[in-house]
Amino acid sequence: MRNKLALVFVAMATLAMAFGQGNNPMVGGQAMYPTKNIIQNAVNSADHTTLVAAVKTAGLVDTLEGPGPFTVFAPTNEAFAKLPEGTVDNLLKPENKQMLVRILTYHVVPGRISAVELRKQIRAGHGMAELKTVSGGTLTAAMDGNDIVLKDEKGETARVTIPNVFQSNGVIHVIDSVLLPN
Repeated sequence: MRNKLALVFVAMATLAMAFGQGNNPMVGGQAMYPTKNIIQNAVNSADHTTLVAAVKTAGLVDTLEGPGPFTVFAPTNEAFAKLPEGTVDNLLKPENKQMLVRILTYHVVPGRISAVELRKQIRAGHGMAELKTVSGGTLTAAMDGNDIVLKDEKGETARVTIPNVFQSNGVIHVIDSVLLPN
């Protein structure tokens, strides 16, 4: 009996490690911890190095380390790579800081909006929910099957690929494209 119990504990520990160390989702090869803030988690994600560099260049680190709460739709490195060649390098130039800040804050919505809450808003809005961003723009959320899809003001879309990465000061939803304001 003792051996069986030991095997069960080993199996449970192995499963917990394989699935992101308990309830902490894996993003960019690292567990994301709800006790850390948005920046503390994001800097550990190998999939978000471009976003972190942009946040640092834009001077938004202190804001996203603040109390929030914030909902961040976080584009991956692959999402930034979809932009026309040279776009990211151009945005990271000091003379384009205002434009960079506007684009990054377009990915942030005040409050902590979980995927469940977002789906409720979409249902209540008869298939669409408008989200006011920190930049003053609007994102439109809708469902595509079981996936949440966001549409920017230019009509381009981004799919939520990893929802509900809870942080001490909000929540991150990983997305597969960069959203652009008008």
